[in-house]
Amino acid sequence: MKLFKTLVSTAVLIGISTGATLAANIFVVGGKPDDPFWSIVKRGAEDAGKVVEAQGGKVTWLGPQNYDNLGVDAAELIRQAIDQKADAIVGPDWVPEAMDPAFKAVKDAGIPLLIYNAGGLKAADRLGAMNYVGSDDYKGGVAAGEYLAKAGNKKGVCINTLPGAANIEAFCGGFKEGMTKGGGEADVLPLPATSFGSATAVAQAVKAYLLQHQDVNAVFTIGNVDANSAMNGITQAGKVGKVHLCGMNFDETILNNIKGGQQDCAIDQQGYLQGYLAVAILNGHVNYGLSVPTREILTGPGIIDKANVDATIAGVKAGTR
Repeated sequence: MKLFKTLVSTAVLIGISTGATLAANIFVVGGKPDDPFWSIVKRGAEDAGKVVEAQGGKVTWLGPQNYDNLGVDAAELIRQAIDQKADAIVGPDWVPEAMDPAFKAVKDAGIPLLIYNAGGLKAADRLGAMNYVGSDDYKGGVAAGEYLAKAGNKKGVCINTLPGAANIEAFCGGFKEGMTKGGGEADVLPLPATSFGSATAVAQAVKAYLLQHQDVNAVFTIGNVDANSAMNGITQAGKVGKVHLCGMNFDETILNNIKGGQQDCAIDQQGYLQGYLAVAILNGHVNYGLSVPTREILTGPGIIDKANVDATIAGVKAGTR
């Protein structure tokens, strides 16, 4: 924190001493602000935004009201950023079919673009973006599948509550590969997008699936809210201790469950860094022409389990993990 305050103060002094007018208008397209994972990404973007604001600029967060029509809604937010005279735009390529035309409009308007969180370097290359900042979604799923399979869980299922979203499909595809690499196998249970974040819908779906598929002993979820809901479904099915759980992202409840042995692991994307680095890179580019030649900047995946859960809890309490 002391270093961060020093950086902000230095940025202000540089602007005063040189008489420079630095005012990058940066738009960040992300998830719902009340989404537990995206609230961490937003916190990172806002922290980096303090330097932007110290230089006379502004960071604006744009998120959908819900995830029912994710690709179309996100594309509209990208076009809003263009219309509001953005100097730079960062966004996830969740649904390429719906969002790529909007991202291409960003490039056609001559606005610097950075892809983060979803899409990977392939999306950045395809769209002419400066960098990709985020985790490797497919490898995140692979890591979870391998972890659960090597622990002796040979039949798994990925609970997909956002079917069609590229990063979510990658999570589940990676999970299936990871289970296979570990000597097991896995299927995917697609649910309506309206079930994402719905504790009741996900818990009931997991309970029903486990009761119908008695051989399943590993469950993988694509977000922390779904992981907590899946834990309830496992409990309702009477499968605690028999069905093992791993999921993307985490919160304090999940960390406590890992510490207590109810959940095996969580896959960490370090969302705070995704928001922070994306804004910092674009601000440096707009104001100083800076660029980062390592175009794929990975913030994950990492595995949180009993071995490192205590160290992670402190970051959650600080609002950065």
